[in-house]
Amino acid sequence: MMSMMNGPMMGVMMAGGGVVLLLVLTLLVLSLMALVKFLRSPR
Repeated sequence: MMSMMNGPMMGVMMAGGGVVLLLVLTLLVLSLMALVKFLRSPR
């Protein structure tokens, strides 16, 4: 059972991790850009 499920489950887990990583990276970049824009704006 475990050996049968190992292949597909590992692929799904890796794909999910990649998607989460991409999402976090996008959020980080967006927040960084917003921060730079906020700091550069004349106050």
